[in-house]
Amino acid sequence: MDLPMALRFSPLPCSPLHPSSYSSRGELRLSLASHWQHAKITSPIRVATLMKVVLAEQRLPKSSRGDDHVVVFQEMANASVKKFILMDEAVGKVRTPTNELSIPDASLESTWVHRLWVGAGSIAIGCMFYKVVEVADSPVAVASAIVAAIVGYVLADLGTGIYHWGIDNYGDANTPIFGSQISAFQGHHKKPWTITKRQFSNNIHALARPAFFALLPFILLSSNSALDAFLGVFLASVVFSQQFHSWAHAKKTELPAVVLRLQEMGLLLPQKMHGAHHRPPYHINYCIVSGIWNPVLNQTGFFTKLESAIYLRWGMKPRTWSDTTPEWMQEGSYFADGTHSDSE
Repeated sequence: MDLPMALRFSPLPCSPLHPSSYSSRGELRLSLASHWQHAKITSPIRVATLMKVVLAEQRLPKSSRGDDHVVVFQEMANASVKKFILMDEAVGKVRTPTNELSIPDASLESTWVHRLWVGAGSIAIGCMFYKVVEVADSPVAVASAIVAAIVGYVLADLGTGIYHWGIDNYGDANTPIFGSQISAFQGHHKKPWTITKRQFSNNIHALARPAFFALLPFILLSSNSALDAFLGVFLASVVFSQQFHSWAHAKKTELPAVVLRLQEMGLLLPQKMHGAHHRPPYHINYCIVSGIWNPVLNQTGFFTKLESAIYLRWGMKPRTWSDTTPEWMQEGSYFADGTHSDSE
């Protein structure tokens, strides 16, 4: 494994990385951190752990201070970095500018920008529900709002399925507008378990942002209990579908009791149903809210017929018509603990 130039330690005399420039662990920590920052490495490789590798496993020489010492330090540091990266990759934790999900932002952690978009989307959805409560002042208005909410929830499942099917089968990372999401879904198929490691706002902010802008005009319009209930539930379900999706990739013992119960009732996407989507040829069970539409779409061959129509009209073949390419083939285990079955 050859280290990229940016990851190589090349200390110069009198530089912060020269071994004679520090005499304590704290100074070494700062030197390593400074190097990673200077090299513009955005991955959160833990400097403290790297320091332990250098100190505990390689044992820095404490005597000679000549050029030979610089060479020895450089070789040891490079070997340590290489070893640490290999260790981190083995457990799926390494973060590079293009991470295991093939997303330009390497972090699976939520940022304040993510949280702000989730907050904005949630406020917009909340405003729609407030409008429903404000005008639902008769039995008819309440009944229409309930029916509209149910329809919104059911159609959200269908909507996520159609979108998921399109992203899985057409385009690539260079596709305008949708390229980053196509790349992300490709990475998800390679390492399915990584979605369970995404923090909440990181996982759903990409859907909360368009939901916020989509609801803004309707917040300003006059209230209609049925329309507002439909839009609020529909977009809330779409935004939170990624969290439902994440729960479908977790083992049952890892889920809150209420989530597990909702999955068993068919109100949230069940683990077993979605697991079938991650088996070749990856052409079924695209819906990720409740999965209620999956049996219908599978049995009617809806997507197969749609793919045939697209091919006849534009000559575009879906990915499911060909052998699965390495870019979309699962690597390693299905679950985060290294197993492939919930019974393991």
